[in-house]
Amino acid sequence: MIHLRKNIEQLNKKSQEKLNLLLLDEFSKRLGIKYEEVQLNGKSQKRVLKVEDIAALKPFHWGYHFDKVLERGGFDAIITNPPWEAFKPDEKEFFTQYNDLVTKKKMDIHTFEDTKDKLLQDKEIVTAWLEYKSKFPHVNLYYRSSRQYQNQISVVNGKKSKTTDINLYKLFLEQCFYLLKAGSECGIVIPSSFYNDLGAKQLREMLFSHSKVTGLFCFENRKTIFEGVDSRFKFVVLTFEKGGKTEKFPAAFMRHDIQDLQRFPSNDSISISIELIRRLSPDSLSVVEFKNEIDFCISEKMIKFPLLGDKIEDKWNLSLSREFHMTDDKDLFKLNFKGRLPLYEGKMIHHFSHTLSKPRYWVEENEGRKAILKKQKDIGQVLGYQKYRLAYRAVASNTNERSLICTIIPPCFTGNSINISESLTSKSQLVCVTLLSSFVVDWLLRQKVTTNINIFYINQLPVPRLTKNDRYFNDIVQRAAKLICTTPEFDELAQEVGLGSHQQGVTDETERAKLRAELDGMVAHLYGLTKDEFSYILTTFPIVNVTIKEAALEAYRTFVPMFGESERVGLTH
Repeated sequence: MIHLRKNIEQLNKKSQEKLNLLLLDEFSKRLGIKYEEVQLNGKSQKRVLKVEDIAALKPFHWGYHFDKVLERGGFDAIITNPPWEAFKPDEKEFFTQYNDLVTKKKMDIHTFEDTKDKLLQDKEIVTAWLEYKSKFPHVNLYYRSSRQYQNQISVVNGKKSKTTDINLYKLFLEQCFYLLKAGSECGIVIPSSFYNDLGAKQLREMLFSHSKVTGLFCFENRKTIFEGVDSRFKFVVLTFEKGGKTEKFPAAFMRHDIQDLQRFPSNDSISISIELIRRLSPDSLSVVEFKNEIDFCISEKMIKFPLLGDKIEDKWNLSLSREFHMTDDKDLFKLNFKGRLPLYEGKMIHHFSHTLSKPRYWVEENEGRKAILKKQKDIGQVLGYQKYRLAYRAVASNTNERSLICTIIPPCFTGNSINISESLTSKSQLVCVTLLSSFVVDWLLRQKVTTNINIFYINQLPVPRLTKNDRYFNDIVQRAAKLICTTPEFDELAQEVGLGSHQQGVTDETERAKLRAELDGMVAHLYGLTKDEFSYILTTFPIVNVTIKEAALEAYRTFVPMFGESERVGLTH
C-alpha cells in the first residue's frame, strides 16, 4: 500500500510538472505575459517567465484531477463560499507582520507612509516586500486576458474598464459556471456587489444570457451571521442553473434572519425581470433592490427622464471627474495652511454645505497646477480648482442616514473621496445639486449602490434637465443658493445667480430645514410622484429624523396646486 501511494504521488508530481509547462506556454506564448520584478524605486524589471514561477502559484489543474467529471460535461452541482477580497497587494496587511501600529484604523496616510519608510530601512523587509509585490502583476494580467476568465473586466460602450479590480469571488463565480454541466445548479455565497457594482457587469451578463438565475437572496449582517464582518455588510446567496437564459428571477433584499432563506422564494419575495434591469441600468445591468410593488411603480416614473450621462442638445450636460489621489499624490499634501489652498475630502461636505469639517491637508497652488496640467503648458488658463464646482462624496453606504451627499464647493483642490464637475453654469449647478441631494434621487441610487458611488452610477441616474425656460427653475435656484452661499467664498456665485452676497444666505438651522424640505417636495412633484409614493420613499430612510421627513411631506402637499400633470410630462424631454 505504501509503495502504491508513492507511485501515485510520483505520477501526480510528473503530471503536475507537465501541466505547469503547458500553463507556462499559455502565459508566455499565447498571452505574452512576463514576470515583473518590482523595484523599490522606478519601473518594474520584466523578464521571461520560468516554470518555477508557475509552480510557485501552486495551480490546481481541474482537467487532470476531475477528468472523468469534466469528460461527461461537468459537475452536477456546486455549493461554495469563496474568499471575497481583491487580488492585489495589501500594504497594511503585509507591514502588520513587522509593526502592530499599522493595524490602527485611524492612522492617516502620512503616518502610515512614515512607518513604512522606517521599516523599509531593513534589507530583509525590503526583500520580502518586493518579493510579495512581484507575485501579483503576471497573475493579474492572466486573469484579465485569459479565455478562462473572459468576464472579469467590464465592457461599457465597447470599451473595457481600466479600473475594474480583480476580486477572488468573481474568479470563483466564473469558474463555477464553466465547471457546471448544462442543466446543473450552483449555489454560491458572495458580496452584494455582485448585483450592483460595475466591476461585475460581465458576470451578470453571463448569467442572465447563458443561465437561469433561480434566486438572489440578500442578507444584511445585522445579526452577525458572519462573525468579524461589519454589521452593515451585505452578502448574497445566489443560485443559478447553467443553460438557457433568464427572463425573470425571485429576489429578496436586506434580510436579517437566516430562517428567511428556508422559506425563499415565498409570497413576499419579488420577481425582477431582466427587461426592467436593462431599462433601469442599460450600461451596467445593475440590479435594483426592489422590495415591493411600489418600488416598481416609482422606478417606472423615474426612468421616463433622461440619464445624466446622456448628452442632450440645448440642455445642461454633466461631466464628472476626479482630481488628486490620496495615495499617489500624497507628496502634494501639506499640514500647514499658510499661503496654500485647502484639499477638500468627502467628509468635509454635506447636503448644501462645504463646512462639515475643517481641511486636513493643504496644497501649494503652483505645485497643484503643475500636477493637474502634467505635460501641458501653463499659459495662465483657468483650471477647475479656481472655479465653483459641483461635488459629491464618492463613498457612502446605502445603510447610512443618507447616501448621495452633494453640494457646491468654493475654489480649492480635491482628493479622490470627492467627485467633481466643472461642466455646468452657476444656475445649472444649483439645480443639479438640488436634484442629486433629494430624497427621491437618493432613494433610487440606494437601490443600486452599496458603498462606492462611482461616476458611472451618477451618470445612470434619470434626472429632469430643468433649464431657465422651465417654470420652477428659478424657484429651485434661489432656494439652493440661499443654502449654499453662506460664507464670503461664495459672494461671486451669489451675485451670478441674483442673490447678492453670502449675507443673503441662510445659516439659521430651522430656516435651512424649511428650504430643504421645500426643495425635496418640489423634486417629488417633478418626478410625478403621488403623496403615497413620496411618503413611502421617506420611510426607506429610517435613520433620518422624523421631523425632517414630515416637513418634506408637508412641503409636497403645499406645492400640489403648482404642479399639473401636463407640466410634469413636458419635463421628460
